[in-house]
Amino acid sequence: MNADVLVLGGGVIGLTTAVVLAESGRRVRVWSREPAEATTSAVAGALWWPYRIEPEALAGAWALESLRVYGELAARAEETGVRIVPGVHADLRMEGLGAWAAKVDGLRTAEPGELPSGYPAGLRAHIPLIDMPVHLRWLEQRLAEAGGTLERRVVTSFGQAQARSGAAVVVNCTGLGARELAPDPTLRPVRGQLVLVENPGVTEWFTAADPASAETTYFFPQPGRLVLGGTADEDVWSQEPDRATAAAIVARCARVLPAIGDARVLGHRVGLRPVRTGGVRLTSERLPDGGLLIHSYGHGGAGVTVAWGCARAAAALAG
Repeated sequence: MNADVLVLGGGVIGLTTAVVLAESGRRVRVWSREPAEATTSAVAGALWWPYRIEPEALAGAWALESLRVYGELAARAEETGVRIVPGVHADLRMEGLGAWAAKVDGLRTAEPGELPSGYPAGLRAHIPLIDMPVHLRWLEQRLAEAGGTLERRVVTSFGQAQARSGAAVVVNCTGLGARELAPDPTLRPVRGQLVLVENPGVTEWFTAADPASAETTYFFPQPGRLVLGGTADEDVWSQEPDRATAAAIVARCARVLPAIGDARVLGHRVGLRPVRTGGVRLTSERLPDGGLLIHSYGHGGAGVTVAWGCARAAAALAG
């Protein structure tokens, strides 16, 4: 069956975009080089927050649109993987955030007693925390219910993909793969390493993430595990966990909450954030045969945060 729209990429951006297009009445196919559980999206700690993403004005609007959707999905947490969880962003102040922050219900300056030792300032929030393996499966199911299909395929060019699919519209949601496919040399990896441990009773998330530093400290309570992070190593392509880095992550988190230091390690994860000079590319152009090509990539460390906003913007470009 020829599709009205072909979406390239099976991570959270591709799947969410495909769902929005399919539910608008389009016939949609998704072609992905790898299964959803092998994408960068599956590795994400997935706390809603506009982290390492530009341009700020557009990203804020996309994030708020996604926040609204996640708020609705949290009513079915076991099905969707979305929960609203309280926590603290240490070393952040309201005046250092964009205009979007004023529209996040409940976001406020933390009281001194709400901050761990060593952190003089921070913000308190109740925001979405998403169990990505569950959420990605839910997106695939929702796509299928809307009549969309998902296939494992390798694409070498947009023209090839358009010709083989017969789609009038091709949407490029290939993340870091767009570096070669577009091609776009301004796209580069920012490596993030995580450690999964047994949860010693943590019910709130915590972050202390300096955008200027390659080392971050955070922990997210996910069902069946506590996710510890992290790193932000620019231009590093290795996806192999580093033992010394893992030990440093656990040590940083244990300084905030000592019980984490004794938690049994369950596993390690590495993901490559697709960061683009100039920020997210969400544009359209014509293919040589007249078909429409839409780009939606370069979401950095905030793909989950802006997924629904970007999906609807991409669908608007599709007409």
